[in-house]
Amino acid sequence: MYFEKSKGFPQDFLWGSASAAYQVEGGWDADGKGVSNWDKFVRIPGKTFKATTGDKAVDHYHRYKEDVKLMAEMGLKTYRFSIAWTRIYPNGNGEVNEAGLQFYDNLINELLKYGIEPMVTVYHWDMPQALEDQYHGWESRQIVDDYVNYAKTLFERYGDRVKYWITMNEQNIFTSFGWLKGMHPPGKENDMKTFYQVNHHANMAHAKTVLALKEMYPDAKVGASFAYSPCYAYDRKPENAMAKADYDDLQNYWWMDVYAYGRYPRSAWAYLESQGVTPQMEDGDEDILKKAAALVDFMGVNYYQTCVAEYNDINGVGMTNTMNNTGEKGTAQVQGVPGLYKNPANDFLPTTDWDWTIDPMGIRMCCRDITSRYDLPVVISENGLGAFDKVEDGQVHDPYRIAYLKAHIEELKKAIDDGCRVLAYCTWSYTDLLSWLNGYQKRYGFVYVDREEDENSGTLNRIPKDSYYWYKKVIETNGEEL
Repeated sequence: MYFEKSKGFPQDFLWGSASAAYQVEGGWDADGKGVSNWDKFVRIPGKTFKATTGDKAVDHYHRYKEDVKLMAEMGLKTYRFSIAWTRIYPNGNGEVNEAGLQFYDNLINELLKYGIEPMVTVYHWDMPQALEDQYHGWESRQIVDDYVNYAKTLFERYGDRVKYWITMNEQNIFTSFGWLKGMHPPGKENDMKTFYQVNHHANMAHAKTVLALKEMYPDAKVGASFAYSPCYAYDRKPENAMAKADYDDLQNYWWMDVYAYGRYPRSAWAYLESQGVTPQMEDGDEDILKKAAALVDFMGVNYYQTCVAEYNDINGVGMTNTMNNTGEKGTAQVQGVPGLYKNPANDFLPTTDWDWTIDPMGIRMCCRDITSRYDLPVVISENGLGAFDKVEDGQVHDPYRIAYLKAHIEELKKAIDDGCRVLAYCTWSYTDLLSWLNGYQKRYGFVYVDREEDENSGTLNRIPKDSYYWYKKVIETNGEEL
């Protein structure tokens, strides 16, 4: 749409930033914390870049007051963070760990002291290893009860101070990387049947968590965060437009339709039925999914890139378990589903060193699609640029990050003019952190953290980057000075 004059961002817009427990906290076995699946997985040779772990991460567990003070000086309106399940229930279920509960009490209170709205993610991939050992975690229906019990413990403890809740982070990523690509725990490859069953268990955990929260705190705001990559058809050929439709049903709407409608897309279900991999549903599941969908307040979006869909014949490329985790541009491989689609590179867009397309308009596409398809408000729960940042004379100059964020915020403003209800914009990430498989060299933060790949190297000192001061001005002017 074209508008001669922009309305700008709402006055109560939440300018924020984000992190995840395993990626920032460290203190992996401190104060009664249990072992997570990631604590174990990173110790398997070859799984992460240079065998990096989150044992120490950037030590947010011990430095949270310093980090929150920097957030306050920046003027941050909201901070999205996740809670480590294993700090609350070291064994996933059973006895609760008071020291873990107290840590997040302290973090939430510190944020509120400075007027920063806490936005809490219940689950950001770190499954208690004890539940993997007991019944294979997400593969068992038993996980739903343990998950909801864990979530209700958080609501009871923090619900009086936390208004915004995200049930689950990037369900599409942790399940596909865990059961199709073998690159995340539990490290299984091409197990389609289990992949879809795991996702149904996760959907039931999400839905029952939403219902539990709304029963306890009816005014709380809740949604799930989805890693959304809008898709473009490769060209004008009808078969490539159909490849896009197939991609959307299987890679986007399979999750978002459940969050917003409480049902799976019919075309995707028909395809899975033909492959013999539809998930087993219990009596009453559909009703629970629909009841929860009616109570969801927003769609959380983690937006980084768009993709292209091209028809892929039955003998075409499939999924691989390789990805660019070194930052050597041009090493990513084309992947797809034989008979449906493949995702070639988009020659019209630049990429990061990790081969992620840079497409600011895509964030507007996300908001438009969600607005027209679901009529839900949007929380941008992640958006950011991973790059090789360097310290020069005690400073970090990152004009490339400023340019990236500026272009995305400009498109987000246009989305609001288009009628999209955008509640918040959380950059990824606040400080530098462990980038899962990519180690510590892929830096996302406004705040540089002095640490290298070696677990014992670096002072862990915090250095605000140029982007920190730029975003401070963005917040001060409510997005008018970019």
